[in-house]
Amino acid sequence: MNSIKNIFKRRFGKDRGLVGSLENIIGFRPSKLVYYEKAFTHRSTNRKDELGNPVSYERLEFLGDAILSAVVAHYLFDKVPSGDEGYLTKMRSKVVSRKHLNDIGKELVLSSLMQSKIPLSQFGENIHGNLFEALVGAVFLDKGYTACERFIYKTVVIPHVNIESLEGKIISYKSYMIEWCQKEKKAFYFESLEDTGRDQLKHFSVKLRIGGKAVAKARATSKKKAEEKVSKRAYFVLQEKINETA
Repeated sequence: MNSIKNIFKRRFGKDRGLVGSLENIIGFRPSKLVYYEKAFTHRSTNRKDELGNPVSYERLEFLGDAILSAVVAHYLFDKVPSGDEGYLTKMRSKVVSRKHLNDIGKELVLSSLMQSKIPLSQFGENIHGNLFEALVGAVFLDKGYTACERFIYKTVVIPHVNIESLEGKIISYKSYMIEWCQKEKKAFYFESLEDTGRDQLKHFSVKLRIGGKAVAKARATSKKKAEEKVSKRAYFVLQEKINETA
C-alpha cells in the first residue's frame, strides 16, 4: 500500500496546477507539503502515515482553531483598547463563528482540494469552515506564527472584520431571543410539532411561543436548525419592540 506521502506526491508534485491553486490561496509556495496533504484529507479515505497513524484534517482543524482564536483575540485587544473581557470575547466569537468560517472556506473553494470517498454533496456546510481551520493549522506548522498571522489577516481580518458592523451582528438568533425574553421576564417555549411534509429528507417543525402567544413557526432538517430559524423569524416579528427595550 502506498504511503500518504507517495499518494500526495503524485497529486501535488506532478499536478502543478493544483499546487498553483494552493499557492494562490495562501500567498506563498508551501515548504512542507505533508501538512497541506493532511489538511485536505477526509478520514473516509482510511489513509495512514508512515507510522500507521490515521491521516485526516481533524487534528489540524483543532490546531488551526486555536491559532485563529489567538490571532483574532490579539487583533481585537489592540484595536479596541476600551473593550472589557466580555466585549472582546463576544466580538471574537462573531469573527470566528462557524457560519463566518464556512463562508470564508467557500470563498476560497477549499472543498475542491479535499480528498474523500464521500461525495461533497453529502457533507454539511461545516466542511468549508473545518477545512479552513485545518489550512490555518497547516500554514502555522509550515511557516510559523508570523506567517500564519499574515494569512489570517489576509483572509479573515482585512476583508471581513469591521468593528462597527460586528457590534450589531447577531451570531445566534436563538441565544439572542432567549436573552431578550429573560431580560424582559417573558415566558418562552420552543414547541416541537409533527412535520407532515413529504420531503425525502426528514424535517423538524418548531413553533416559538412567547408570553403564551405563538410568534413564529419554522421547519428545517434538524431540530437545532429549526429552532434557530424560528428564532430569527421571531426576532424580525418583534424587532420594533426589541429595539424599544434595547
